[in-house]
Amino acid sequence: MNKRALLIAVGLFVVLVGGGVAWWLISPLFLDTVVEEELPFEIPTEEEMADMSEEELAKVAADVMDAAAQMPDTEMDEEMPEMANDAQPVVVAQGQFKDADDFHKGAGTATLYRLPDGTHLLRFEDFTVTNGPQLHVLLANHADPANRNDLESGYVDLGGLKGNVGSQNYEIGADIAIDSVQSIVIYCKPFHVVFSTAPLSNSES
Repeated sequence: MNKRALLIAVGLFVVLVGGGVAWWLISPLFLDTVVEEELPFEIPTEEEMADMSEEELAKVAADVMDAAAQMPDTEMDEEMPEMANDAQPVVVAQGQFKDADDFHKGAGTATLYRLPDGTHLLRFEDFTVTNGPQLHVLLANHADPANRNDLESGYVDLGGLKGNVGSQNYEIGADIAIDSVQSIVIYCKPFHVVFSTAPLSNSES
Protein backbone atom coordinates (compact mmCIF):
# COMPACT_ATOMS: atom_id res chain seq x y z
CA MET A 1 0.00 0.00 0.00
CA ASN A 2 1.50 3.31 -1.02
CA LYS A 3 1.61 6.36 1.19
CA ARG A 4 -1.35 8.06 -0.54
CA ALA A 5 -3.60 5.03 -0.13
CA LEU A 6 -2.57 4.71 3.50
CA LEU A 7 -3.48 8.35 4.18
CA ILE A 8 -6.87 7.86 2.53
CA ALA A 9 -7.56 4.76 4.64
CA VAL A 10 -6.57 6.56 7.85
CA GLY A 11 -8.72 9.52 6.86
CA LEU A 12 -11.77 7.34 6.27
CA PHE A 13 -11.22 5.60 9.60
CA VAL A 14 -11.05 8.94 11.42
CA VAL A 15 -14.18 10.17 9.67
CA LEU A 16 -16.13 7.00 10.50
CA VAL A 17 -15.02 6.91 14.14
CA GLY A 18 -15.45 10.64 14.59
CA GLY A 19 -18.87 10.56 12.95
CA GLY A 20 -19.97 7.69 15.16
CA VAL A 21 -18.88 9.49 18.31
CA ALA A 22 -20.54 12.72 17.17
CA TRP A 23 -23.83 10.89 16.45
CA TRP A 24 -23.69 9.17 19.83
CA LEU A 25 -23.31 12.55 21.51
CA ILE A 26 -25.85 14.49 19.41
CA SER A 27 -28.58 11.92 18.61
CA PRO A 28 -30.37 12.25 22.00
CA LEU A 29 -31.32 15.75 20.91
CA PHE A 30 -33.30 14.38 17.97
CA LEU A 31 -34.50 10.95 19.10
CA ASP A 32 -37.20 10.18 21.70
CA THR A 33 -36.71 7.55 24.38
CA VAL A 34 -40.15 6.05 24.98
CA VAL A 35 -40.94 4.18 28.21
CA GLU A 36 -44.31 2.46 28.70
CA GLU A 37 -44.37 0.79 32.10
CA GLU A 38 -47.48 -1.12 33.08
CA LEU A 39 -49.15 -0.88 36.46
CA PRO A 40 -47.76 -3.41 38.96
CA PHE A 41 -51.32 -4.72 39.28
CA GLU A 42 -54.37 -5.05 37.05
CA ILE A 43 -57.64 -3.22 37.71
CA PRO A 44 -60.52 -5.47 36.62
CA THR A 45 -63.76 -3.93 35.39
CA GLU A 46 -66.93 -4.09 37.49
CA GLU A 47 -68.31 -6.75 35.13
CA GLU A 48 -65.19 -8.87 35.55
CA MET A 49 -65.29 -8.51 39.33
CA ALA A 50 -68.94 -9.57 39.40
CA ASP A 51 -67.94 -12.87 37.78
CA MET A 52 -64.98 -13.52 40.08
CA SER A 53 -64.85 -16.21 42.70
CA GLU A 54 -64.06 -15.43 46.35
CA GLU A 55 -60.49 -16.62 45.79
CA GLU A 56 -60.02 -14.30 42.81
CA LEU A 57 -61.48 -11.36 44.72
CA ALA A 58 -59.09 -12.12 47.59
CA LYS A 59 -56.19 -11.99 45.11
CA VAL A 60 -57.39 -8.60 43.86
CA ALA A 61 -57.59 -7.33 47.45
CA ALA A 62 -54.03 -8.56 48.08
CA ASP A 63 -52.83 -6.71 44.97
CA VAL A 64 -54.38 -3.43 46.10
CA MET A 65 -52.81 -3.86 49.55
CA ASP A 66 -49.39 -4.26 47.96
CA ALA A 67 -49.96 -1.24 45.72
CA ALA A 68 -51.20 0.91 48.61
CA ALA A 69 -48.18 0.02 50.72
CA GLN A 70 -45.92 1.56 48.07
CA MET A 71 -47.87 4.79 47.63
CA PRO A 72 -46.46 7.95 49.28
CA ASP A 73 -48.61 9.98 51.66
CA THR A 74 -50.44 13.02 50.29
CA GLU A 75 -50.77 15.69 52.96
CA MET A 76 -53.44 18.41 53.21
CA ASP A 77 -53.74 21.33 55.61
CA GLU A 78 -56.95 23.23 54.81
CA GLU A 79 -58.49 25.70 57.27
CA MET A 80 -62.19 26.05 58.01
CA PRO A 81 -63.85 28.60 55.69
CA GLU A 82 -64.36 31.97 57.36
CA MET A 83 -67.93 33.08 58.11
CA ALA A 84 -69.47 36.41 59.07
CA ASN A 85 -69.69 36.98 62.84
CA ASP A 86 -73.49 36.64 62.81
CA ALA A 87 -73.52 33.53 60.60
CA GLN A 88 -71.65 30.64 62.11
CA PRO A 89 -71.75 27.00 60.97
CA VAL A 90 -73.62 24.54 63.17
CA VAL A 91 -72.33 21.05 63.91
CA VAL A 92 -74.88 18.51 62.65
CA ALA A 93 -73.01 15.25 63.27
CA GLN A 94 -69.56 14.01 64.19
CA GLY A 95 -67.62 10.74 64.26
CA GLN A 96 -64.17 9.22 64.62
CA PHE A 97 -62.48 7.37 61.79
CA LYS A 98 -61.48 3.80 62.60
CA ASP A 99 -59.56 0.97 60.95
CA ALA A 100 -61.42 -1.12 58.39
CA ASP A 101 -59.10 -4.08 59.07
CA ASP A 102 -55.52 -4.86 60.05
CA PHE A 103 -54.16 -3.31 56.85
CA HIS A 104 -56.58 -0.48 56.00
CA LYS A 105 -56.21 1.95 58.89
CA GLY A 106 -57.77 5.34 59.55
CA ALA A 107 -57.93 7.91 62.35
CA GLY A 108 -59.17 11.43 62.94
CA THR A 109 -62.43 13.33 63.27
CA ALA A 110 -65.16 13.79 60.65
CA THR A 111 -67.58 16.66 61.32
CA LEU A 112 -70.67 17.64 59.35
CA TYR A 113 -71.52 21.36 59.51
CA ARG A 114 -74.71 23.07 58.37
CA LEU A 115 -73.87 26.45 56.84
CA PRO A 116 -76.09 29.54 56.95
CA ASP A 117 -76.95 29.25 53.25
CA GLY A 118 -78.46 25.78 53.73
CA THR A 119 -75.53 23.84 52.31
CA HIS A 120 -73.29 21.58 54.37
CA LEU A 121 -69.57 21.11 54.84
CA LEU A 122 -67.69 17.95 55.74
CA ARG A 123 -64.50 18.61 57.69
CA PHE A 124 -61.65 16.17 58.45
CA GLU A 125 -59.27 17.01 61.29
CA ASP A 126 -56.22 15.13 62.61
CA PHE A 127 -56.97 12.81 59.71
CA THR A 128 -54.88 9.96 58.41
CA VAL A 129 -55.72 6.86 56.37
CA THR A 130 -53.76 4.16 54.57
CA ASN A 131 -53.06 5.44 51.08
CA GLY A 132 -54.41 3.64 48.01
CA PRO A 133 -55.46 4.10 44.38
CA GLN A 134 -58.47 6.31 43.64
CA LEU A 135 -59.72 6.76 47.20
CA HIS A 136 -63.11 8.51 47.37
CA VAL A 137 -65.11 10.16 50.17
CA LEU A 138 -68.61 8.72 50.57
CA LEU A 139 -71.61 9.84 52.61
CA ALA A 140 -73.14 6.45 53.46
CA ASN A 141 -76.64 5.59 54.64
CA HIS A 142 -75.24 2.53 56.44
CA ALA A 143 -74.08 3.20 60.01
CA ASP A 144 -70.90 1.11 59.80
CA PRO A 145 -70.26 -0.32 56.31
CA ALA A 146 -67.49 -2.91 56.08
CA ASN A 147 -67.75 -3.82 52.39
CA ARG A 148 -69.41 -2.94 49.07
CA ASN A 149 -72.57 -4.89 49.96
CA ASP A 150 -73.15 -2.66 53.00
CA LEU A 151 -73.04 0.38 50.70
CA GLU A 152 -75.98 -0.86 48.65
CA SER A 153 -78.29 0.89 51.12
CA GLY A 154 -77.17 4.11 49.45
CA TYR A 155 -74.38 6.68 49.43
CA VAL A 156 -73.29 9.97 47.92
CA ASP A 157 -69.83 10.20 46.36
CA LEU A 158 -68.15 13.52 47.18
CA GLY A 159 -65.27 12.79 44.81
CA GLY A 160 -61.64 11.90 45.26
CA LEU A 161 -59.92 12.11 48.63
CA LYS A 162 -57.75 15.23 48.62
CA GLY A 163 -55.02 13.74 50.78
CA ASN A 164 -54.59 10.72 53.02
CA VAL A 165 -53.05 12.90 55.74
CA GLY A 166 -54.18 16.25 57.15
CA SER A 167 -57.19 18.53 57.60
CA GLN A 168 -59.49 19.02 54.62
CA ASN A 169 -62.95 20.26 53.63
CA TYR A 170 -65.63 18.88 51.29
CA GLU A 171 -68.61 20.94 50.15
CA ILE A 172 -72.04 19.30 50.18
CA GLY A 173 -74.88 20.71 48.10
CA ALA A 174 -78.24 21.72 49.59
CA ASP A 175 -79.96 19.02 47.50
CA ILE A 176 -78.28 16.19 49.43
CA ALA A 177 -80.37 14.62 52.21
CA ILE A 178 -78.02 14.90 55.18
CA ASP A 179 -80.56 13.31 57.55
CA SER A 180 -79.98 9.92 55.91
CA VAL A 181 -76.18 10.05 56.23
CA GLN A 182 -75.00 7.76 59.01
CA SER A 183 -71.29 7.41 58.30
CA ILE A 184 -68.35 8.78 56.32
CA VAL A 185 -66.44 6.19 54.30
CA ILE A 186 -63.02 6.28 52.63
CA TYR A 187 -63.48 3.89 49.73
CA CYS A 188 -61.20 2.49 47.02
CA LYS A 189 -63.41 2.61 43.92
CA PRO A 190 -61.43 0.40 41.51
CA PHE A 191 -61.23 -2.49 43.99
CA HIS A 192 -64.41 -1.79 45.98
CA VAL A 193 -62.55 -1.86 49.30
CA VAL A 194 -63.43 0.12 52.44
CA PHE A 195 -60.29 1.74 53.86
CA SER A 196 -61.81 3.53 56.87
CA THR A 197 -65.21 4.45 58.29
CA ALA A 198 -66.42 7.17 60.66
CA PRO A 199 -69.85 6.31 62.15
CA LEU A 200 -71.68 9.57 62.88
CA SER A 201 -73.51 10.68 66.01
CA ASN A 202 -76.16 13.40 65.70
CA SER A 203 -75.07 16.56 67.48
CA GLU A 204 -78.34 18.44 67.19
CA SER A 205 -80.96 18.30 69.93
